[in-house]
Amino acid sequence: MQPGTPPTVTPFLRTAAAYAWRLLIVGVLVYSLFAVLGRFHEIGVAVFLGLVITALLRPVADVVARGLPRPAAVALTLLGSIAVVLGVLTLVGEAVAGERTTLVREFRDGIGRIENWLEQPPFRLDPGALTGLQSRIGEFLSSHRSTLVSEAVSGAGHVVAVLTTLALALFCAVFFIHSGDRQWGWFQEQLPRSVRGRVTIGGRAAWRTFTGYTHGIVLVAAVNAILVGVALWLLGVPLAVPLALLEFLAAFVPLIGSPIALAVAAVVALASQGPLVAAIVVGLIVVIGQIEGHLLHPLVMSWAVRLHPLVVAISVIAGSIAAGIVGAVVAVPLVSVVWSVHTALRDARRATVGTG
Repeated sequence: MQPGTPPTVTPFLRTAAAYAWRLLIVGVLVYSLFAVLGRFHEIGVAVFLGLVITALLRPVADVVARGLPRPAAVALTLLGSIAVVLGVLTLVGEAVAGERTTLVREFRDGIGRIENWLEQPPFRLDPGALTGLQSRIGEFLSSHRSTLVSEAVSGAGHVVAVLTTLALALFCAVFFIHSGDRQWGWFQEQLPRSVRGRVTIGGRAAWRTFTGYTHGIVLVAAVNAILVGVALWLLGVPLAVPLALLEFLAAFVPLIGSPIALAVAAVVALASQGPLVAAIVVGLIVVIGQIEGHLLHPLVMSWAVRLHPLVVAISVIAGSIAAGIVGAVVAVPLVSVVWSVHTALRDARRATVGTG
């Protein structure tokens, strides 16, 4: 290289540098987005729940609106849905209250059977181990009573926050169901004309994927809950209805939610019916997992969510690390929406290039 000649940069290094600063900008934007969402996570959760409610109830409101004015149809749909949810919760509460006395007796007897079982081969547990554990737990609760009371008081504050989030979600859903299309049109009008076409394509793909995922996961959760409830009822396991409801809620966390809920059912079965019924419930975990993974998800979810199971697993774990249970629930639909938008924009760009 001659003196005074500027240093040459290889094309590979130039390309890598161009991608590097773009990735840095994207990383800063993503980090800022998550920082804002973390600071106002209640609002983010409320808007997400509002979108879920909209995806579930807007088709119903559209049907009702054929015979009623739109505001009346939206109000009737929401009030009817709230009545159904409260009815289910009342049914669960009555089931728990009706089985409380029997359940306490069965649990007391079941704990005694478990102690006898653990004292026999191959475990050969010390007969006083569980009794000593129970006494230590009682001593811990007595010595930390003030701490537990303060935790309960702080938990009451969390309950208020949850109720506020649910109220905001319902408020958002009212407007989304009533005039969500007009709100989306107003948002598009605020954008430059050069990007409106791409935003329209991406928005349609995102909503189609989100509604498809929401409908699919609710259907999968309902089928799982029915299977679990019927199986536990046939096995004589107490609290079959509450455990079925737990299974329904846990199914919204793909891959890991159902096994955790069924593990709780197995513990209840072990304490109330003994090791044999608990083993059957454990086998039920495997059976329902196979049905969900090889039948329900391919049939119900494949047209809406096209993600590899490994991507789903990583998304759930990453979401749980970032935002706990809420992150685990939101992760898969968020990744699905992002991927569908990317695919739709890529296909549109290829179609434009092909016609040009």
